[in-house]
Amino acid sequence: MKVKKIMPIVLSILLLALAISLKAHLPKAVEQQKKQPDKTVTYAKATMPQETRGVWVTYMTLDVENEKDKQSAFEDKIDGIIQDMKQGSFNTMIVQVRPFCDAIYPSKYFPWSHIISSEQGVDPGFDPLAYIVKQCKENGLYVHAWVNPYRISTKNTPASLSKANPYSKDESIGVNINGSLYLNPALEATKELIANGVKELVENYDIDGVQFDDYFYPENCGDFDKADYEAYTANHNKKLTLEEFRKQNVNEMVRAAYQAAHEAKEDIAFGISPQGNLGNNDGLFADVKTWCAEEGYIDYICPQLYFSLDNPALTFEDSLSEWLALKKHDRLKLLIGLSGYKAGTDADDGTWLDNDDILQTEIKILRRSKADGFILYSYDSFRNEENQAEIVNVMRYLTTSAEQ
Repeated sequence: MKVKKIMPIVLSILLLALAISLKAHLPKAVEQQKKQPDKTVTYAKATMPQETRGVWVTYMTLDVENEKDKQSAFEDKIDGIIQDMKQGSFNTMIVQVRPFCDAIYPSKYFPWSHIISSEQGVDPGFDPLAYIVKQCKENGLYVHAWVNPYRISTKNTPASLSKANPYSKDESIGVNINGSLYLNPALEATKELIANGVKELVENYDIDGVQFDDYFYPENCGDFDKADYEAYTANHNKKLTLEEFRKQNVNEMVRAAYQAAHEAKEDIAFGISPQGNLGNNDGLFADVKTWCAEEGYIDYICPQLYFSLDNPALTFEDSLSEWLALKKHDRLKLLIGLSGYKAGTDADDGTWLDNDDILQTEIKILRRSKADGFILYSYDSFRNEENQAEIVNVMRYLTTSAEQ
């Protein structure tokens, strides 16, 4: 009788030991069971103006690393940007807050950015994002936090990584591709880190939106993820191709970030700004068609239609037509990225030199379409001499015709 009572206990112990042993030998890419965000969860409609008239503010514009009084220099920059935006009837600032797995705000996940304190990881003694949000709110502007999800460094930027950088803490989370460092999109740790970073932003700051830019898998990235893909194929009966595997990794990251943002603030606007040439996104494994068609990924899409009206390779109107024709879920807003930086230059085979009202004409075209607004890249075009004629015309037009 004693043997019969003991046997089930022994068997249970042996099975538990076997399970622990198997888990210890699973490849990193499949060790953790993927906890998929619930796509059936719905949120309140994202809060956005009837017509978004936005301006992208890059980390290069915000850079104060060589300034003696960094706080004063930074605040002066923001005040000047807001003044110019209001003068031109723009209503939304999209500001780059996390360019290199770092931050222009205090974060428990990412170190301070070198653009604020000269050296990554050094506390500048003030909170730049808090000032941005405060000034935008006081001046009636929407503010979206612009994040580069995967990039750790490009060549020599930043010059050195802080010990607090996620890659410095655990190099297995990153990959070196052509001399630049990126978080590995295949890892669950990467997806969790990005989602947590988004949630932290939305919880700690009264921002109106979060936006990812067009950097996903690097172009021509080779077979850096060969081991991750082999681990996936070895443990799944229904196998994806490498292209499908990479798209799935990005989709899972986007979905996790979207849900994290909305859990922190239900009516947040979560968006992505992909490349304007629709086909180019395939090379980055950015599944824009799925993001647009299915709920649970994004609230708005803002393709970068940085083309003139007569660009020989791809005209603005032809590209716009492709994006307008995409299947879209009912909540999705379509914004269009405009190229202020090309205005008045010899870009697109010199076709930006034909007139000084090309951007103004493109905005008129957008307003006749089903687009919900536009974002100008970038604020620097407000100050660049070669862009001035076009920008002045845009500001004059918006001031007299902008929908409030």
